[in-house]
Amino acid sequence: MPSRRLLTMAAMVLMTMVAPMAYAADEPAKPADAAAPAAAPVQPAPAASTVAPSGETRTPLELVNAVEKGKLKNPYTGNPDAIAEGKKLYLGNSCNGCHGGGGGGGMCPSLTNETWVYGSDDDTLFRLITLGSVNLKGQQGYAAIAKETVTGPMPPYQDIIKDTDKLWKIITYVRSVFNGRPEKKNW
Repeated sequence: MPSRRLLTMAAMVLMTMVAPMAYAADEPAKPADAAAPAAAPVQPAPAASTVAPSGETRTPLELVNAVEKGKLKNPYTGNPDAIAEGKKLYLGNSCNGCHGGGGGGGMCPSLTNETWVYGSDDDTLFRLITLGSVNLKGQQGYAAIAKETVTGPMPPYQDIIKDTDKLWKIITYVRSVFNGRPEKKNW
């Protein structure tokens, strides 16, 4: 079993690595690097009210690039089976490492309160998880609209969660742990 001293040293090393990222998340967005590849052009969204039906075959990144901002809607909202599967996926993709096992926060924002840094609608959350906070601001033009006590940059999950249904189920689980006022729900 590791000694208390070793664990303390490991925690200090970890904090020196994480702290600069947390402060960087609060800085204003910097202009995109001219050498960076441009985001794929946004194609018009289909007319359906639910743009992302269950069984969607495009990856989350393909969907983000193809659908107009504000049009993505979760097809699983409130579905008990999707909540249960979403919880497994949340834990399996290590979301709990930053947001806590029940979504109550940790080294990153809580998912259970009324504060959503970039917005709480389905579309914004889907894009945030897919692109990460840096790309959400840079490529998509989002700005922070709220401030959390604990903030750190959200890494892009586009290369980790490549199944749109799985991402919607994680979002469905996240919605299920929300403890805010009912009138604050916009999903």
